[in-house]
This record gives sequence, C-alpha cells and structure tokens, in this order.
Amino acid sequence: MSKIISVKEAVAMIPDGASIMVGGFMGCGNPHRIIDELSKSGKGNFKLICNDGAQPGGPMGEEHYGVAKLIHNRQVKHLVATHVGLNPEVGQQMNEGTLKVDLIPQGSFAEMIRAGGSGLGGVLTPTGVGTIIEELKDYVHSVQEIDGKKFLLMKPLRADFALISGYRVDKLGNVWYKGSTSNFGLMMATAANVVIVEADNIVEVGEIEPENVRTPGIFVDYIVDGGA
Repeated sequence: MSKIISVKEAVAMIPDGASIMVGGFMGCGNPHRIIDELSKSGKGNFKLICNDGAQPGGPMGEEHYGVAKLIHNRQVKHLVATHVGLNPEVGQQMNEGTLKVDLIPQGSFAEMIRAGGSGLGGVLTPTGVGTIIEELKDYVHSVQEIDGKKFLLMKPLRADFALISGYRVDKLGNVWYKGSTSNFGLMMATAANVVIVEADNIVEVGEIEPENVRTPGIFVDYIVDGGA
C-alpha cells in the first residue's frame, strides 16, 4: 500500500489535543505545507514538542513562519522547547497564562527524544544540576550521584505524531535531508506513534543511495508531497 497521502489527509489524522513533535530549527526544516494546513484546520489544544517557537517572519517575507502559525492562532496550549526568544508571541501568551511553556536544555531535549525512540528508561546528564531544571518534575526523574558526580536522570520524550521534512524521500519513506535541515527530524522519526514526512522531492526507490538514507522508511508511516 502506498504511503503517499495528501496534505489534507495528513491533517485529518491529527485530532484536537494531540501531542506533536515537529522537526526544525527556527522554522528551517519545519514541514511547512502540513503546518499551513494544520493552521487552517480549526483544531487546537496541541502539545507541541519543538526546538523553538519559530519566528514571526520568514526568510522570504513569510508571515508567522513555520510553527509560529500555530502559536499565533493559539492552537498550542503547551510548548516544550529549548528556546523561544525569537518569537515574542510565545512570551506574550505565556505571561497571559494561555500557553504553558517548558524549557529544556537543548542537548538534554535531543537526548530525551532519542531515549524515547530507543526504548530507554531515561538519559543521564550533568546539565542542569543545581539549577531550576531540577524542578521540572515532569521531565526529571531524579538526581543521581555516580563516582562522586551528580547527574539528572531525564525522562524519555515521545509524542502521538512526528511531523518532519526531508529533501528527498523515496516511495518507501527513506529520507535524505539537505544540509542542516535534518536537526531533530532524525530522532523525532523514532519517537512518535505516527510519523509523517513532508518531501520536497518524492523519488523512486533506489534513487537515494543506501549510505545516504538518514531516516529509514521503516520509521515513516506517511509521506506528503511538499512540492505539489
């Protein structure tokens, strides 16, 4: 059965209140067609797990770039991210009390997603020891001491959906990313119940050299043609 679906079919799968991982860094690497369609869907109450809140403007003059559209529309009730300073609306909604924001150190964030995708019980890191990060009980299991050094045992992160973007995607879902757009997509593709990849270019099986496949198709449930 073909994994290729329309952007409308992809968005129809995502229910109100879903937890959604979105790959990208300040909007670069976001699956823009899927996010645009989701922003028009009328759905909301999402828990968004993303590196950031993107930006109010894009590099080509776009308004509300990437996931910033969802935040602008107030479709997100809970944002789990590593920094949000370039999108003023995140701070505004957080101060209003309409958006819950949890900030996690970026390296810990990445490793927690990797742990979620690998079936690990958590990940040990010295980052955040003795800081307010220890107070994030939803994410920090405990403080552990190993050989006289303290570590935080961070819980794994998973989501209902992962929305990622690939430059070339073959019809089995094997993904090749261009440049740094891979960022969190590699880990997020392993850490969600349903993985949807938006392809800049859909190619035939075999057109991506095996050694260039960064996300194997076994992790990908559906493909949306981002160039259509």
